[in-house]
Amino acid sequence: MNRIVKLTLIYSCFLFVPALAWSQAKKPAAASSSAVKLSIERGKKIYADQCLVCHQANGLGVQNMNPPLSKTKWVLGDKNQLIKIVLKGMNTEVEINGDVYHNVMPPHETTMTDQQIADVLTYVRNNFGNKAKAITEADVKTVRAKTK
Repeated sequence: MNRIVKLTLIYSCFLFVPALAWSQAKKPAAASSSAVKLSIERGKKIYADQCLVCHQANGLGVQNMNPPLSKTKWVLGDKNQLIKIVLKGMNTEVEINGDVYHNVMPPHETTMTDQQIADVLTYVRNNFGNKAKAITEADVKTVRAKTK
């Protein structure tokens, strides 16, 4: 009888402990996933208010004026560079897929909070055919501090 109890306990450890660890590991991801969804929702509103006129509803921009936000290295690449562009603006020409865009992008460092910038960039990086990691308020705060 004692041997059966021991075997049952050992078996339970192999069965239930990994299941418990797996369920616990999934909880933060679910919370993180819902946080990203909320960020994207907030970012969509900010995009409509701040970005849509230049970059258009479809994120394709305006030929030779305002660059597209769809599947470009500027959006999908270095997130710190993207954050800096939103904070400081951009007044140099940029070439994307053989087209040159030359319209000035105004800085938003005094008009948008770190959270607003994180939200709108998370929205952009997950729309218009893009799929990239979320940008956090802490990411923006770090870049803002480095670029003062």
